[in-house]
This record gives sequence, C-alpha cells and structure tokens, in this order.
Amino acid sequence: MKKVLLWVIGILAAICIAVASIWGGEIRTLNSVKQVGDNPYLYEMQYKAAYDLDDLISKDIDSNAKLLDYVVKRIGKGLPIQLKSSQVADENGEMNVMNCTSFQASKAEGEGYWYGRNYDFFKNPTMVTVSRPKKGYASIAVSDMSHFGYSLDKLPDKLARKVNCLAAVYAPVDGINEKGLCTSIMALPKQCAWQESGKHKVGTTILMRLFLDRCATVQEALDLVASLDIRHDAAVGTGYHYMVADAYGDVAVIEFDKDDGWKTMIVSKPEGENAMLVTNHLLSPKYYTTVPDEAVGNPHSRSWWRYETAGAYLKAHNGILTFAEAQECLAQVHWKDLVWDNGMVEDTQYSNVYDQKNITLALRNWNDYETTVHFSL
Repeated sequence: MKKVLLWVIGILAAICIAVASIWGGEIRTLNSVKQVGDNPYLYEMQYKAAYDLDDLISKDIDSNAKLLDYVVKRIGKGLPIQLKSSQVADENGEMNVMNCTSFQASKAEGEGYWYGRNYDFFKNPTMVTVSRPKKGYASIAVSDMSHFGYSLDKLPDKLARKVNCLAAVYAPVDGINEKGLCTSIMALPKQCAWQESGKHKVGTTILMRLFLDRCATVQEALDLVASLDIRHDAAVGTGYHYMVADAYGDVAVIEFDKDDGWKTMIVSKPEGENAMLVTNHLLSPKYYTTVPDEAVGNPHSRSWWRYETAGAYLKAHNGILTFAEAQECLAQVHWKDLVWDNGMVEDTQYSNVYDQKNITLALRNWNDYETTVHFSL
C-alpha cells in the first residue's frame, strides 16, 4: 500500500512539474490577474508568459479572427481553448462608433510631456497589462477586454474565466513603454487600410504591441511601419489612424491614403508647437477639412467638435499643461450615457494621462472623475 501511495505521489509530482514547465508563465500570469480596487470592470495583470513577435509577424496575421486563432494555438498548446471577440461589424458591415481623442502636451511641472487619451466606446471592461519581455521594452498597455471575449456579463472573476486574459498582450489599444514612447489608435469608419506591397502583414493591435516592444522614438516607429504592410480587419468594419509620441517631444500621426493604394501618410507636430492633437478624422493635408465630412472621418462621433474643443483648450494653455489640466482637457470632450438608435449606451470607457518622463499611467474609468488609479513599471 505504501509503495502504491508513493507511486501515485510520484506520478502527481511528475504531472505538476510537466504542467509548470509547459504553462508556468501562463499560470503565473493568470494568478496575477486582479480587480483594481472596488471597480468590477477594471483589471490589471502582470504578463509573465513568453511571446515571440518575430513569429507573430511571420504568420501575416491581418484580422482579429486570425489573431485569436494564433493566440489559442500558442497559449493552449493543444488544449481546446476558445476565444471570441465582440469587435465585429453589424449586419451593414459597419461598427457603430469608436470615438477617441489623443494628444501630447508639454509639462508645466518640470521637464517632459503628458500623453492624454480618451477611449470612447460601448461599455466594456478594461485591462491594464504590464509586460517585461526578454526581447523588447517593458510597457504598460491598456486593452478593451471585448477584443478577447469579455463583457459586463463575462468577467475574469474566477480562475476558469481568466484564461482569455492571456490574449491581452496581443491586443493593446494604447500604452507607454520604458523609453517613454506612447501610442494609441483612433477609428476611421469605412477606411480599412489594406496595404499590398509584398511585406509581412500585421493588424492593428499587433502593430501597437510592436510599437511598445520595439520602438524608443517616433522615427523608429515610422521605420517599423515602413517595413510592414498594415491591414485593418474588414470584419470589424472600421479603419484606424495611429498617434505615436516619444519622450523627446516628437509626435506623428500615421494615416493611410484611401484613394492611392492605402499608401502611408505621416502628419508630424508642427515646428515650434508644444502640443499635437488627433481625434477621428484625417489630418493629412490631402484630406484635412474643418467641415465635418463622412469621407474623411466620423461626424456622428462629433470628431470635429472634439478636435476644436480640445484644441482650443491646448491653445489657451500654449500646449503646456499641469497634470490636472491634462485630465481636464480630456474631460471636456468625454462621452456620458450616449444612447444610440440600437439602444446601446456609449461612454468614455477610460481617460488616461501618461507621464512620458516618469513612465506612469493615471487612469479614470467610465467617467468617474473623482477616482484616479495609478500604474507604473
């Protein structure tokens, strides 16, 4: 009997060792997932599993479906894990609205820059992921958890429900890395870029992860974009442009020419300016207009109003803001309980101010402007 017991204990020990060797990083990551404070819709996670961006690039993943399939195979290692995104177009082939505002402004309190960012969308939970890859820069990234299967009714409140969180590292929509580089996406309805030059293809959130892991400056981010074909998932029904800003004050908005093969267009911060702003319409001179126009942006999200309002605030302060003013600039263009024709309710899901010198994130979730949650590396 004693020998049998020792044999069983040995088998169990061997199984535990095997599981730890195969999924050790994933297990440590899932154990780190926790709710932030008393907010049931805000989570944080320390990503401790391995991931390989070179392998990801080599797979030419240009859609959410392909990305989720890749993630399942990588983290599942043969197990029947399922991931499903709710980021898909409606029956008309469009998403209703994703309204975002981003800016970089100089700091009034010493050296450095603030990077402000509102993420406006239908009500979803939010994940803040800290990652420290062996090859690449450490970063703080924020994700809309609906990208990898969560909703207000499905949350990672139990261990079995946390598995999908492992996809967060592949799905940032804004963030900052240890070098102070910040980036974010802004939606452009009906402008799904589809570059075809023969280079490796990447989708939106993969590009964001590449910016955070591999780029210390705006120029490095632009060089990265030039080395790839950027694709926007047609199944999602919207395109994007991207803002990247570094700790030296360089800023660029990366856009794509809808009338010329989706060629990359770069809009840089004007010489001598202390701030740069972007919302949900094209800034490139070829398309820029002060009059709302569905051909170049999203009038329904009041993109031009937000651009004018936040721009006026920045101008009134000469592009130099205190931390409180950076938060206030975002507050002036936030959404609150905006009800759409389909009955869905849109809010500013979160409002972020990144400190590009001290590498921190100050996050206010769902228009709770009385509560600021701080994150750091």
